[in-house]
Amino acid sequence: MADNNGGAAGAAGSGANSGVKTFTQDEVNRMISSRVNEEKAKYADYDTLKDKAGKYDQYVENGKSELQKANERADSLQRQIDQLTKEKGAQSARDKVSAELNVPVNLLTGDTEEECRKQAEAILAFAKPQGGYPGPKKVNNNNANRGSSAADASDEKEAYRVAARQIFGGGE
Repeated sequence: MADNNGGAAGAAGSGANSGVKTFTQDEVNRMISSRVNEEKAKYADYDTLKDKAGKYDQYVENGKSELQKANERADSLQRQIDQLTKEKGAQSARDKVSAELNVPVNLLTGDTEEECRKQAEAILAFAKPQGGYPGPKKVNNNNANRGSSAADASDEKEAYRVAARQIFGGGE
């Protein structure tokens, strides 16, 4: 069987006619060292560049943080402006409806003029007497048989007196 190792050993065994150069271990080691040193020289400033890149990344992060802080502050201020504008608009609507419909402004809680107007109309409807308030009971006494307006006034006064006695429990 033939030896199929090939490479430098096979070429060295075949003689000088083959044109393949053989190297000793020391020569191979020197060539590899030379190549490794060349590659190391290419990347000699790698650590410095790595440090600079890290510092740059940190600077960018700090810049983002400052930008984010500024944006958050601007957003907060914008929310405050929007809230104050809304409150001012609501107060303006309440004042306008209060003046137009003669309803106390502190009873209106709506944010828009329409809401305030509906509230004011409901308040006015509630406050408007529906057929009057119930009065005291009429007392049937001797003056009721006279039929004069003075008797009616006297009966009404007496009715109020009776109602007051019933409420306050006095005079009996």
